[in-house]
Amino acid sequence: MKKTEKTEKTPEGAVSRALFIQATQALGTVLAFEFPADAVLSRHFRDNRELGHRDRGFIAETVYAVLRRLRWLRRLAGDKATPRELLLAWFARGEGWPMRNFEGLASATEREWIEKLKAVSLGEATLAERADLPDWLAERLLRSFDEEGVLALAQGLNRPAPLDLRANVLKIDRDTLLARLREDRIGAEPGALSPQAVRLAGKPALQKHPLFLDGSFEVQDEGSQLLGLLVQPKRGELVVDFCAGAGGKTLQLGAMMRSTGRLYAFDVSEKRLAKLKPRMARAGLSNVHPVLIAHENDAKVKRLAGKADRVLVDAPCTGLGTLRRNPDLKWRQSPAAVDEMVAKQGAILAAAARLVRPGGRLVYATCSLLAEENDAVVDAFLAAHPAFRPVSAQEVLDKQGVTLATGERLRLLPHVHDTDGFFAAVMERVAGA
Repeated sequence: MKKTEKTEKTPEGAVSRALFIQATQALGTVLAFEFPADAVLSRHFRDNRELGHRDRGFIAETVYAVLRRLRWLRRLAGDKATPRELLLAWFARGEGWPMRNFEGLASATEREWIEKLKAVSLGEATLAERADLPDWLAERLLRSFDEEGVLALAQGLNRPAPLDLRANVLKIDRDTLLARLREDRIGAEPGALSPQAVRLAGKPALQKHPLFLDGSFEVQDEGSQLLGLLVQPKRGELVVDFCAGAGGKTLQLGAMMRSTGRLYAFDVSEKRLAKLKPRMARAGLSNVHPVLIAHENDAKVKRLAGKADRVLVDAPCTGLGTLRRNPDLKWRQSPAAVDEMVAKQGAILAAAARLVRPGGRLVYATCSLLAEENDAVVDAFLAAHPAFRPVSAQEVLDKQGVTLATGERLRLLPHVHDTDGFFAAVMERVAGA
């Protein structure tokens, strides 16, 4: 099959016609919003294997850029703008391409339209339009932030996320990992928050790196790593990751336990748990027990009632704190989806709490920015479960050398902490209750 032209840009920054067509096709499929954008792009790349690494990077970055600024672009190009028109608008106004870059890509009629687009002044805009958010989401965020805060948050969410690694403390310490990466000319710095985190300067392909293959590191957002520190598992304990997913946090907890004790990874998805098993082997963990459950009240869950030293509930949520990585979520979620999540979160937290032994720790976390999914769920749980008391997240982190003025509950925001948006509350079952 003939290879697509490389995306190495000319000095003016133009790209090939073939690559532009590929980006248009991918964007069109993503904008149907039937499936997550990352899944759509993965399928597109599988179906077009002739695309090189650079080509795939260009397509993915361009699609995500349009998703981040979709509301602004539709104001510029019109609510009924086609994927092709949205791309042309992005290159003209978002990337600031000069007109010569559109020769060979756009017709004479399109170039005339682009010239007019470059001169368009949009005038007054609503808060949601300025923030590139749907109206309902901007309104919800105003319950927790003022207008300036919503705009600052949105600006942080509309930036691409950096690439963070977590040193597998079972195999390597962070300083050694940093040194090895730098030897390979990979730009890397210690994370600002997590003592296990390394932040990369770019986004190199790491799947074949020797340290990845031997399990010395995993890709994990630095904010996510702090959730493991809030659980603070110890050697020999019985720990439960109640909503394990593909197991990023499970692997961190297992390493912190030095592969001792028992770590149960519960999830309702067999497919997600299947992805965890090879990662466990690579990480050198023998204390992890993946368990497929039908729901939060499964008999397999009830067997552990009152036995767990620590339980992490990284609850299913709208994921709105991850818009840097998943910008399509703001267009795919809805108020009805939030209500559905809140009911599910309350039920899962109550079920998970039954596993905690007296004196044990319960951590509830989400990657949402909405108070309904965060504080409201925890407040309702504590009101209904007097056997649990809140524990200061700031104090838990401070004892592990993490200085972060977070208060009783952890709140991470992309424009403040340069992480994904995370919320976490730490609770303890009172001994004798």
